[in-house]
Amino acid sequence: MKLKVLHKIFSTLLAVLVLVSTLSFTVEKHFCGGHLVDSAIFSDAKKCGGMDAKEMGYVKKPCCEDTVDIIEGQDELTVKDFQELNKDTYITLVSFVYSYTYFFETLAKPKVPNKNYKPPLIIEDIQVLDETFLI
Repeated sequence: MKLKVLHKIFSTLLAVLVLVSTLSFTVEKHFCGGHLVDSAIFSDAKKCGGMDAKEMGYVKKPCCEDTVDIIEGQDELTVKDFQELNKDTYITLVSFVYSYTYFFETLAKPKVPNKNYKPPLIIEDIQVLDETFLI
């Protein structure tokens, strides 16, 4: 029971790990006057105001700056077959699996001979009925 739950948890974690490692996303940041105004993941960053450098006209150097950071995941996942493994890796893998499977041996369940035995119903006290008392 515990091994099945552990197996499900471990396989779910590995599936999430593969999903996260292949995920790509962008982080957009908007700076105004050297200060971070907004940052956004998967969407556009909000601008600080309605005026751009082009609209102001008289400003030589624009005060707002947008930066985009692209975080790329893996493009290709490699799957290896057992035929591609060299001899040392194969022997190590087989010995690990063999020792791991026999590491968790279960104990034999003891046989209980009177498991389904029902005791007789006590109608009268037999010691009083036979008048035998321990002294």
